[in-house]
Amino acid sequence: MYEYHLSLPFDRHLTDLIKPRDKIYLSGFIYTARDKAHQRLIDIIDKGEPLPFDLSDTAIFYCGPSPTPPGKICGVIGPTTSARMDKYTIPLLEKGLKVMIGKGERSREVQNSIHEHGALYLICVGGAAALLSKCIVSCETFLWAELGTEAVYRMQVLDLPCYVAIV
Repeated sequence: MYEYHLSLPFDRHLTDLIKPRDKIYLSGFIYTARDKAHQRLIDIIDKGEPLPFDLSDTAIFYCGPSPTPPGKICGVIGPTTSARMDKYTIPLLEKGLKVMIGKGERSREVQNSIHEHGALYLICVGGAAALLSKCIVSCETFLWAELGTEAVYRMQVLDLPCYVAIV
């Protein structure tokens, strides 16, 4: 197991270097998206419209931040179960998604698609949401505020600790 400090967007040759179980300290801009936001992204794809952000330059973090306490940048951010996003993942990989962050296993079809598209699936430790929130440098509601915690948030992270699960 190796440790890397990496910034988004990743170099295309990165997937040749890192291996499952490596630890990644991730920095850069990421977007949160849970079930409802994923459904809206798929609806946009189905309509043939452009997606609201470039999937190849960023990561999608499967989480919904809790409300922001006074004086804080963001509420706590814990990963949600990634398998719930499996039914949406392959179309997003086909549209350029390269990095996903969550927790838990992925379906065989999603694993194969991650390999096929040279993408990465990173996992964060569940139950450490307060600790993970300390890695947030900035946080703004980016899309669909009416979804509350399931809205898409744009976050700048610094050294967010993740482990490589699927390359």
